[in-house]
Amino acid sequence: MPPEPLTPEDILRATEDVLRRYGPAKATVVDVARALGVSHGTVYRHFRTKAELREAVTRRWLDRATGELAAIATGEGPAAGRLERWLRALFAAKRRKAVEDPELFATYQVLAQEQRETVSRHIAELVGQLTAIIEAGRASGEFAAGPPDAPAAARAVFRATASFHKPSHAAEWSAPDVQESFEAVSALVIRGLRA
Repeated sequence: MPPEPLTPEDILRATEDVLRRYGPAKATVVDVARALGVSHGTVYRHFRTKAELREAVTRRWLDRATGELAAIATGEGPAAGRLERWLRALFAAKRRKAVEDPELFATYQVLAQEQRETVSRHIAELVGQLTAIIEAGRASGEFAAGPPDAPAAARAVFRATASFHKPSHAAEWSAPDVQESFEAVSALVIRGLRA
């Protein structure tokens, strides 16, 4: 029976393992190919360059949280509750990655610096989800009408909560009072949006 064909997902999983083992400075496409038991040319058939492979891995890592967040943003229920669940889910996802796999988290911080365009698209998607929640809250009368408009308010919410999702703050996420701080900031932000 012939072996299963190699998929881009297989390559991305192997790349993640190689990055975890060697770090972004030393990991090579040859290392990924070796981990898969194929030639590096086989990897290049799916990803034309090392940079393209690193971008795909970064995008995959960032997208893992967005599905859950998108479901919350477009879900049912009061906007304030959805916003609170969305902020909580984002913080939990980022903190889980930093705590459960610190080597890979550190690697992705390096990759994110390289992949600024990918990170910018990811942030735009997250701000778009926040915008949808705020617009729904304004439409229902739960949140006050602007100014600022919903996209500007969403960007403000994202920035106001940055210490709970921006990777450069990861060292603070294990502080004993971090959950209490998160609850206080989240409540303050939601109170500021209410009608």
